[in-house]
Amino acid sequence: MTKANTATALAFALGTALAASAPAMADNHSGDMEKCYGVALAGQNDCAAGPGTSCAGTSKTDHQGNAWKLVPAGTCLETDSPTSPTGKGQLEAFEEVGA
Repeated sequence: MTKANTATALAFALGTALAASAPAMADNHSGDMEKCYGVALAGQNDCAAGPGTSCAGTSKTDHQGNAWKLVPAGTCLETDSPTSPTGKGQLEAFEEVGA
């Protein structure tokens, strides 16, 4: 096998391995973490920050109701969120109090 063929095979194998692991890293459905809306500070959300934003790090305000952060499973509903209707993080996006 030539150097070019070896490099191509290695690049293909690495690309395939990364592509296979990407979905698991993106959503982390392993059960040890959960999406928690309304707890991220401005620009520190993990993803999904509503219209006008693209993804991670794009939330415009602290505790934005449509921006989530991954937190340890079972802790979201105990985390303070001054914009939330309950004053705590939410498992789904919400409209902020006073918005």
